Amino acid sequence: MSADACGRLPRAYLFVPADRPERYAKARASGADAVIIDLEDAVAPQGKCRARDTLANALDERTLLLVRINAAGTPWFDDDVELCRHPGVAAVMLPKADGIDAACTVVERCFKDVLPIIESARGVEEARNIARVPGVVRLAFGSVDLALDLGIECDPEGGEDELLHFRSHVVLASRLAGLAAPADGVSTAIGDLVRLRADAERARRLGFGAKLCIHPAQVASVQAAFTPGAERVAWARRVCAAFATAGGSAVAVDGQMIDKPLHERALAILRSAGEAA
Repeated sequence: MSADACGRLPRAYLFVPADRPERYAKARASGADAVIIDLEDAVAPQGKCRARDTLANALDERTLLLVRINAAGTPWFDDDVELCRHPGVAAVMLPKADGIDAACTVVERCFKDVLPIIESARGVEEARNIARVPGVVRLAFGSVDLALDLGIECDPEGGEDELLHFRSHVVLASRLAGLAAPADGVSTAIGDLVRLRADAERARRLGFGAKLCIHPAQVASVQAAFTPGAERVAWARRVCAAFATAGGSAVAVDGQMIDKPLHERALAILRSAGEAA
């Protein structure tokens, strides 16, 4: 899970069905921070092996891709993991992560970074342990599958308040393990960019650092939500300048007392904006 030239981690991950190779290049050209070739939900069971072969023929170590494999315990898991040893695979997204065993298996067999998706009751319970597996670099939140597993019906007009506790749990597990802020789940209403932006803004406020996308049209809105605005960046610059002038002592900026925690927040804002602090 590499950062961009400005040091920013991916903000928008874009899924592409593995059995649609004609979309691979389009996805890379969409502006997404990372493209995930999906062998799991986007591919019907009868097409799994063919999709894997299609991906294998398209992999190129000069153009790195992430791959979402099928879950441990499925008939396709072992062969998917073997494919991910290819140097063209940058990282592996592990669905249905509900314990450390599958994550350890992927790391040990592929020697690749792993992004487990927390999308079940067991996964939420084990999130802290999963996050601490060496080689796990970021958690993702699987809102749709988790709601199904827990029997939760989210208000279609709301902001998924019903899943607030579980989102916060994944953020906490990530922080305790020293991982990057997790990636929030998908917004399924492809054409509703207002809802999408609200979902992404909610995720950012809750402590997420990225969001999963299912259509190229979603990428720009997600990136914008996770990129500080000009006013916020200007505030961060003033804070850092004043803090440096004060030699690290508390200092007033815009009528607000700035101490070390707020200085750290300002530094984080500048990093999110792709600026050197």
